[in-house]
Amino acid sequence: MLRIFHNTTFDFIKWWRWAAGLTAAFIAIGLASYAVNPSLNYSIEFTGGTLMQLEFQQAPDPAELRSTVGTVAEGAEIQQYGSPTEYTVRAQGATGVESADAGAEGVGRRIGAALQQKYGAQGVRVVRTEAVGARVGEELSRGAIVAVLLGSVLTLIYLAIRFEWRFGLAAVLATGHDILVTAAFIKLFHIEVSLTVVAAILTLLGYSMNDTIIIFDRVREDLRLRRKEPLRDTLNRAINETLPRSVLTHATTLAATLALLLFAGEVIRPFAAVMAFGIFVATFSSIYVAGPLLLWIERKWPRRTIAGTAPRGTATPDRGAVRPEQPVGAR
Repeated sequence: MLRIFHNTTFDFIKWWRWAAGLTAAFIAIGLASYAVNPSLNYSIEFTGGTLMQLEFQQAPDPAELRSTVGTVAEGAEIQQYGSPTEYTVRAQGATGVESADAGAEGVGRRIGAALQQKYGAQGVRVVRTEAVGARVGEELSRGAIVAVLLGSVLTLIYLAIRFEWRFGLAAVLATGHDILVTAAFIKLFHIEVSLTVVAAILTLLGYSMNDTIIIFDRVREDLRLRRKEPLRDTLNRAINETLPRSVLTHATTLAATLALLLFAGEVIRPFAAVMAFGIFVATFSSIYVAGPLLLWIERKWPRRTIAGTAPRGTATPDRGAVRPEQPVGAR
């Protein structure tokens, strides 16, 4: 059996300040980009509209194509992807969509008819068409927000029952960090926010939470075996003990995600991009966010492990800030 990073003794918690500064800087850059341009690149699933994927027999003139589509859907967005003969047409929002007699589906039919009249029935092929009404888009937006919030609340309840509320709070706060970092990534790289991206975010939350739970479960086991050991050392030990499993799991998951990112189609590519980034974020947060947060929570609200004794020895994320356990009243 392949064993890598076995019996390591890395001091991960030692670098928590550098990690916090790095992630805070990335989130700040993302928030600054929101301040400059608060709108996201929403897909028609959330804004309502029509999406068409076109394939031409010969590369068309972009200005001519834009003029032809504009006669049906004014303000439609036209983009080339892949080869010079492949284009996407997006007619979003009220312009050219709500005013159509048959709504978003009618716009798609009218665009297709205009293109076939211009380029001929054999000159252009409509590969796929997606049409979503504005009301459906609003419902999908609400559903996506509810799904993320409900998933976080249920996870907090589960962890509070399965472990204790300190572990659950640290894990959920670390997951909140993952959402902020992923949102900054989506904004900075102008990734289209669609239902597949929402699915990627939910998958990322579960993936990150699972990684954190595995480390926290090892922490709980080590706490029972080494009652006198400071929590900071127990956290480092748990991370090192689960490191071989984490490296193999993340490497295989990343390989599959990169295959989707490089070779999958345009529809699945945003999902793969968010997931590939999320694997790094999940690994980072389970080590450098969840652990220091648990130390901070333990310091603010220490536990009593044995009746008649003071709280268990706690530590801040700084080395050496450890208070040894002693009986109540001892001098």
